[in-house]
Amino acid sequence: MSDMDYRERDRDMDDGFDGGDDRGGFRRQRPGRGRHQQYCPEGKCFDYKNVDALKRFIGETGKIRPRRQTGNCARCQRELAREIKRARHLAMLPFIASSD
Repeated sequence: MSDMDYRERDRDMDDGFDGGDDRGGFRRQRPGRGRHQQYCPEGKCFDYKNVDALKRFIGETGKIRPRRQTGNCARCQRELAREIKRARHLAMLPFIASSD
C-alpha cells in the first residue's frame, strides 16, 4: 500500500462511525448527545388553566415542542403534553394554529 492509501484508511476510520452494532450495521455517533442534564426542579408543575405558560411550549404550527427544545425531563414532558391536551379539549388552546 502506498502512503496515500494509509492516509485515506486512517481518515475513513476516524469519521464518527463506531465498529457497528449487534444488528451488523453501522451507527453514526452524534456529537453532543448525552452531555447535558435536563433541568427538572421539584416544584415545577404544569396546569391546564395557565394558558399563557402552556403557549410557550407550543410551536407556531400548533404542535407540542419536543423535549430537546423545551429542556424538560421525560416525566415533566409527559405531564406537559397531558396538560396541553386537556386545555385543548376544554377549548382553552387551539388544536391547530390560526391562519391570520
